[in-house]
Parts: sequence; C-alpha cells; structure tokens
Amino acid sequence: MTLRDTRFSGAFTAITTPFTENGAAIDYARLDEQIAFQGKAGIKGIVIAGTTGESPTITEGELESLAGRGIDAATRGGMLAILGTGSNSTAHAVHMQKLAKQLGADATLSVNPYYNKPTQEGLYRHFMAVAEAAQIPVVLYNIPGRTGVALAPKTVERLAKHPNIVAIKEATGSTDSATEIGLLAPQLALLSGDDTMTLPFASLGAAGVVSVVSNILPGKIVELCKAFLEGRWPQALALHHELFDFSRTMFLETNPIPVKAALKMLGRDSGAYRPPMCEPTAITLAALRLALTAQQLL
Repeated sequence: MTLRDTRFSGAFTAITTPFTENGAAIDYARLDEQIAFQGKAGIKGIVIAGTTGESPTITEGELESLAGRGIDAATRGGMLAILGTGSNSTAHAVHMQKLAKQLGADATLSVNPYYNKPTQEGLYRHFMAVAEAAQIPVVLYNIPGRTGVALAPKTVERLAKHPNIVAIKEATGSTDSATEIGLLAPQLALLSGDDTMTLPFASLGAAGVVSVVSNILPGKIVELCKAFLEGRWPQALALHHELFDFSRTMFLETNPIPVKAALKMLGRDSGAYRPPMCEPTAITLAALRLALTAQQLL
C-alpha cells in the first residue's frame, strides 16, 4: 500500500524555540534564522512547539505568535509546517487542532494524552476526536517515555482508517512496535522519533525521521534519509555510523537541554530555557564540545 500522504517522508526537524535571556520571551529573530537554516539544508518540514520546542512552557497566546511566525518562515523556506497541538484534555486538543487549521499549518503533531494514562479505547476516542475536529492532516506522536502510555499497534491500525491521520512519529525505541505498525497501518508514514533509530526503523519500512540532531546537522540528516529512501543502504549505514555518537550526545540530558546548549556554543541560540528545564552539567557541556569538534563545527 502506498502512503496516504507522500509529503510525510524524509527529514523533518523538531525545531527548538529560542528565548531571550532567562527565557523571558520568544526570540523571533533567532527563530527566523534557525528555520531558514533548515530550509537551505533541504529539510522537508519543521515541527513547531513540539517537545524540543519546550511546548509545555509556551502560553496559548505565545503559541499563536510562534505558530504564525514559524509557519510563515517554513513556507518561505519551502518546508511543511507541522504544529504541536497535543494535550491530555481531549477538549483542549480539539480546540488546538482547529486553531492550527486557522493559523495555516500544513499538519499537526498530536501526542498521547499524558499523566492521565487512558486505556487504548480512550486513546482511540481521543485521536478520533482530534482527527474529526478540522480538515488538516494529523501526525500521531507515540512517546510513552514522556506520556506514561503507549499507542498499541492495534490501536494505530484502527486510527489509520481515518483519512486525516497520515503519519505517526514513533518514539518508542521499539523495533517490534515499529514493525507491527508498518504491517498493520502501511498507509501511514512511519517516522522515527529517535535519531539513533532512524536507520533501524528505515530497514523496517519507516519513511523518515522527526529529528533533534538536524537542528545542528540538517544536511547530514537529509542525506541519511535520501540514502535509504533511494535504496543506497551502504551509504545510509555509513552516515548512521558517522552520526551515532553525536546523536547519543544530544540526549545525555533531557531534550532539549543538550541541543540548545550546543546551539549556544555555535552562536545560534541564547541557551536560555524555561523552568523546569535548566542548564546542563559541566560533564555534558564537555561532551557537547567534543561532539561538535568531531563534526568540525568547533
């Protein structure tokens, strides 16, 4: 079966949200620069206000401004704009889905409802309500490590019947889960949610990745995806090996702590976080410097 929406294959970046000092406000000038950087490297699309974008600390008023600016910049850069709209309240997720449509997003990223740990039937009803809310593509976001609950492959199979659900960001780290989803819902674009799992998931039929590492190395993530999508597996394996240690370094502490610290070292971000996120340890900073130096960025 071919993908329901072939636009959702390749390299996507979960973009950071740059803040002014102490996280006081969103730095829109830096945001424009960072999105333009992604477009020049050939990234297929960006996720605005996802996990990497510190979405839990962004107010709804800020989200409208962030989304508007980000969608405009992505469009100018020839990229898809995917807006994070997930919530652990179905009513709020439905509201955010409608808002994304109004703001002109190309699609939404909708995460498993967190903390309240619904059953599989509850998850099914939640995502069906989101999919029905507005005529805009939905990318499911399966990340049990953050949400405390996983979308079972059988539930994904049920959800895949809805025409507005086009892809799933699979951040389980499980090749078993990815395999089952690929078998049960082949019309969905399976996107790796973990940089180190991009190639392993691709070998199981995944169509691409929503990457954190591409904030720093977008060109190499684009090359990796092109290699496996074109069947150039030896080249894909070589790139996977080249990126492996760097990718692990980006997750030495909770995302987006390391990637924002790395961007600061490169002069591309203030390095400011919003609590409860905070600066990395000296050990992590040292590892980041080594990783950036190994990639000839420092």
